[in-house]
Amino acid sequence: MTASAGTARAGLSARPSLLAILDPPRRLTMIAAGSMILVVGLILAFIAWNGVRLFIFDGQNPSVLFNPTWAPAEGTDAASAVWGLLPFIAGTLAVTLVAILMATPLAIGLALFLSEVAPGWARRIVQPSLEMFVGIPSVVYGWIGLTVLVPWLRENLGSLGFATGFSWFAGSLVLTVMILPTITSVSYDALRAVPADWRTASLALGTTRWQTIRHLLLPASVASLATAVVLGMTRAAGEALAVQMVIGSAPLLPTSLAQPMSTLTSQITVDMGNTTFGSTWNDALWTMSLILLVISVSFVLVVRRLQGRRRWR
Repeated sequence: MTASAGTARAGLSARPSLLAILDPPRRLTMIAAGSMILVVGLILAFIAWNGVRLFIFDGQNPSVLFNPTWAPAEGTDAASAVWGLLPFIAGTLAVTLVAILMATPLAIGLALFLSEVAPGWARRIVQPSLEMFVGIPSVVYGWIGLTVLVPWLRENLGSLGFATGFSWFAGSLVLTVMILPTITSVSYDALRAVPADWRTASLALGTTRWQTIRHLLLPASVASLATAVVLGMTRAAGEALAVQMVIGSAPLLPTSLAQPMSTLTSQITVDMGNTTFGSTWNDALWTMSLILLVISVSFVLVVRRLQGRRRWR
């Protein structure tokens, strides 16, 4: 037996060290991941448990989800209270829908401009600007809306129904500005992810730049663009303070863009300091939180579904 063969056999038969057996990096990673899953699970369980208290302990019928009347009360007047949640559910969906309708064409158009048309110096200016807008706190948007947008609507469009300026349209417009950078950034990344060879091949066939965009880039990235829109909807549905500052906080079903209304998040913000834990009013706010959680999870599932389709064929 040679010396090299003996050394190799000794190496193969050597017992692993205690550090190798314990494998601290792997175990720490598993503990950290397990802790995060546990924390998220506990938060979801806590919201779900408090969200169903309105039906289990307070004796309210699930039909309150479709009741358009919200007349909360505590103490001796609690028996006459009405806990209709439909205005807030409809308000959340309505504000989000109008914001998405306004933001989507602007965001995708800007993303197309940056990806296919804009020179390099324009990208170097616009992209950092978008990142800066994403980092602005929502209270700043709400304050600008309260001090600039609401008075302007009241003074210039009062004849169209904007008597106070606080309105569905004001809330949607503030949300449009807030979600525009998010949709634009994700859409830009989606367009740039289309292989450059596809563009070259399309142009080599004699198509114009607009034809390439219309018949190649948009169909190829439609799933990713839809993901950007859904992410914007998630941001819009979960926004509280900025919307609450300009929307008027009136528990009314949305029937006109000029009317004040309320959303799930804005109503929770307004009422959270007026209730005591365990009261029917407080349980109704928790039910709103659970509904908002269901809406957000639904958006996340839609995003996951769309991301599963982003495969180049």
